[in-house]
Amino acid sequence: AAEWRRRPALCRAVVARIGFAPLQPYRRAFCTSDSGAAHDGTKEEATQATKPGKLAGSSGSSARPLFALPLYRKPTFPGFYHIVQIADQEILNSLLELKRTGQAEYLGGFMTKSLPEGLSEADIEGEPLVSVPPDVAKKASNAQGNAQGNAQGNAQGSTSNSDQSPSGAGGGASLKPVRRDTGRIESGSELEKIGTMLQVINFTKNQNGPGGQMTVLPTQRIKLLRVLSKPTTEVPLCAVYADPIPDVEVAQDDDIRALHHEIIASMKDLLKTPFMYKEQFEQVIRYYSLDDPLRLADLVAGMSMAPRDELQAVLVESQPAERLRKVLMIVKKDLERARLKSHFKTQLEDKFATEHKKYMLMQHLRQIKRELNLEKDDKQSIIAAFRESIAKLTGVPEEAQKGMEQEVNRLSGLEQQSPEFNVSRTYLDWMTALPWGKTSEDNTNIEKAERVLNEDHYSLEDVKERILEHMAVGFLKGSVQGKIICLVGPPGVGKTSIGKSVARALDRKFFRFSVGGLHDVAEIRGHRRTYVGAMPGKIIQALKITQVSNPVILIDEVDKLGRDYRGDPSSALLEILDPAQNSAFRDYYLDLPVDLSRVLFICTANVSDTIPEPLLDRMEIIRLAGYVFEEKLAIANQFLIPATVESHGVKSEFVEFQPEAVDKLIRYYAREAGVRELRKLFEKIIRKVALSLVRASEETRHRTTVSLENLTKFVGQPPYSSDRLFRDGTPPGVVMGLAWTSLGGATLYVEARGRLPSLSQAASHGTSAAKTADEDRGASASGKSTDELPKSHRPSSGGESRVKVTGRLGKVMNESSEIALSYARMYLREVESPNVFLDEAVMHMNIPEGGTPKDGPSAGVTMTSAFLSLALDRPVKNDMAMTGELTLSGKILRVGGIKEKAIAARRENVGMIVLPMSNQADYLELKPHLRAGLTAHFVDHYDDVYRIAFEGSGAPMLPQSRGRPVQTIVTPATEGELPGALPDQAPIPAEQAVPSPASPGAAALAAPGREELEWLYEQPGAPGSTEASSAVRGWAL
Repeated sequence: AAEWRRRPALCRAVVARIGFAPLQPYRRAFCTSDSGAAHDGTKEEATQATKPGKLAGSSGSSARPLFALPLYRKPTFPGFYHIVQIADQEILNSLLELKRTGQAEYLGGFMTKSLPEGLSEADIEGEPLVSVPPDVAKKASNAQGNAQGNAQGNAQGSTSNSDQSPSGAGGGASLKPVRRDTGRIESGSELEKIGTMLQVINFTKNQNGPGGQMTVLPTQRIKLLRVLSKPTTEVPLCAVYADPIPDVEVAQDDDIRALHHEIIASMKDLLKTPFMYKEQFEQVIRYYSLDDPLRLADLVAGMSMAPRDELQAVLVESQPAERLRKVLMIVKKDLERARLKSHFKTQLEDKFATEHKKYMLMQHLRQIKRELNLEKDDKQSIIAAFRESIAKLTGVPEEAQKGMEQEVNRLSGLEQQSPEFNVSRTYLDWMTALPWGKTSEDNTNIEKAERVLNEDHYSLEDVKERILEHMAVGFLKGSVQGKIICLVGPPGVGKTSIGKSVARALDRKFFRFSVGGLHDVAEIRGHRRTYVGAMPGKIIQALKITQVSNPVILIDEVDKLGRDYRGDPSSALLEILDPAQNSAFRDYYLDLPVDLSRVLFICTANVSDTIPEPLLDRMEIIRLAGYVFEEKLAIANQFLIPATVESHGVKSEFVEFQPEAVDKLIRYYAREAGVRELRKLFEKIIRKVALSLVRASEETRHRTTVSLENLTKFVGQPPYSSDRLFRDGTPPGVVMGLAWTSLGGATLYVEARGRLPSLSQAASHGTSAAKTADEDRGASASGKSTDELPKSHRPSSGGESRVKVTGRLGKVMNESSEIALSYARMYLREVESPNVFLDEAVMHMNIPEGGTPKDGPSAGVTMTSAFLSLALDRPVKNDMAMTGELTLSGKILRVGGIKEKAIAARRENVGMIVLPMSNQADYLELKPHLRAGLTAHFVDHYDDVYRIAFEGSGAPMLPQSRGRPVQTIVTPATEGELPGALPDQAPIPAEQAVPSPASPGAAALAAPGREELEWLYEQPGAPGSTEASSAVRGWAL
């Protein structure tokens, strides 16, 4: 601009040569210079060009270059003063410099297409841009007396008074943070195409920080034609070329008039609501005229809190009716929003007023009570209540008494609002709620205790007897303590209910909790008080709930304890279940000794193998093997059916179970060790009966009889269709065994199959078919050629047998199969030396029900018998099952689960079982009704197993057994108690029995002569006498 003034001719030449476009940002300075002549024009022409809508210095075109001011929050609308706050100090300084040089008198206001980074829709909601003129705002501010000082706008040397404005016009002295109404952009492409020409009125700096504001007056709508320059570091605004948009003429038709009146009515309704910026809205409405519909539309849009996109749509719209409709929709939304805010505000104020009123009344009431000495301070009353509760406690240990006193003293020094106050208060609540020294009186009548046990449970005589013994010791000592009882048995046999019966028999309180899957030791010993929400463990909770120091606590599922980084709960149970230690049990929360010696602990488990050894050592195991058919039948008739009918609301006269139906339910539907599945079947039947009763009217209801004919209608087809897998006898290679599971005893079959390769196959594999000299002699002595011998007696081809074992067997059982095959090969050479089947055959051994995992050593004798039966092609006895661990020397070792296996044999109608000799004492402990109908052979060596299994089948026999004499126990099928004998009379050992004089004869085996004799033993025969070994027997009382 200075060069133009000094050397105008040279500048005109430069302009003529390079064009005027590079100098567009400085054209305002050229056109409004006070030095005289503008380029190619006079001063008057330049002054005329500064008016909106006409390019300075031009006579024909209406388009003009402008600096574009980006608008973030909302667009500006023509005809009304707007306040634009500028948070960027560099932009404010640049605008002040442009105004000083005369280049910022007019700006182009364009809204950005999108919000800049770091600014959201919620951030742009705020005070409207539309304002009244600065002089009006100043008068209103002075009249109200709320002026905060006029902001002194420093235009860097400019003496214009337009840079000074009161805070009411935008207030640069405001303490509020400056809004981001405008800011930087990268290029002009980020701007909307339609904007407004802004006449800059004044600038105001923020005296409390960076930034400021400017007051502008939008004159008319403009359209962005092209971008002339991008923002730079010196000038942060881009230069654009804009064309004014002519004002729209409004035709006063009915639609325009109706929309105009509706907008005015909506604005009046809006003014009646207590919305934000209501005073500013009223001030603006009062100042500007509302007669022109389009002017009114621009005013309402400028004052609205609508989204920026909707406001831009109003600015762009050129059709008057459509613009009015959009504005009407905006004002309606503003009205609804204001009403909702007013409603919520009223609700909050009402709630606050109610709560405040209640609070004030409570404070007055509390103060009145204090004045009348009717109530002490809350804190003092709490402490007094604790001291009173502690004084009433009896039998509190000295350490616990001191601990409670210290905690009360600590509580008195804490503020009631302190978090520690509530921690101490909760601790004292627990301490004073425990039953220190408070016990219930035990029942000392043993007959009553026995009657209670018999009422709750059928059978289980050994379990009841052991519990009564435990009670009897307690009655004599005066306290029921000592060994911890652990009930081990399959599900559904009544372990938990026995614990309840013990509590009822002793007249004690009962508490049960399960530790199945428990990993956190804090559940047993409690949490330390340093944790938020800490509380004592289950044992202390049991004492608080029962309110006695001697309850019966049942710890369920103790065999399923977990262990992880949070601790080992089994270690925490060691102290609890040890009678020598639990007299001073310390819970982590209480941290004081609690006497648990008077608590009777009863544990339950399905198996004892998974219980940790130190914990198992502190318990006395009582095993519940399960129920036989007769016991299940009695339980069903005496307890399950009446209890199920009563619990389902069905009267007994509407349902009847025939004995045959109950018998079939037990035999073919519920073969588990317990009675839980049987209970479910009865419940299923009763539910169907209840449904039929509800569907029928009271007059047509009839009695439902459950019989064999309609049983499948109620419970479906039986899952067990027959008693045995092989009904007509087992084929060669199949032997029945006895197994123990966590669900009780079970029978299983061991199947062995195989074939010898043909001689041609052996030769094709390069094997030798030469006979040994001994084999030649054996064949010639028999008078048969090699080809005439059975396949199993053919000469060895030099190959090795291959065995495949299936049935989902465990590691121990797989090892048992290898031992069984090795011993079977050796034993086969002894009884039938020409037989090479086990040495060369390809065999496959399988144990059915492959979905069930199986493991354990007790199937050794069964697998060996299966291999020998296959090699000899001889079946074992049909009505026989066996169990026992086998060694490579042929010894039969002790196994477990004799009671469960005997019950399983009876359930499958097996008449003969073979057991290890060392398990004879376990078998004799069984009640007679559990072994009724069973013949048990107790063997020490596999020679006796072989003889018993293959006797009478034509299999070759050894001349003499290498084990001790076989002990055989026969229990008649109708046997309950021995007639004429004491119930607990011990049998005479077989070794001490004197054989009858008639015993050497085989005829003595036909009939014993006396029905009460059940002990039968095997007497060893003379060496070398197979007949004596198999037939000489004696009877003993």
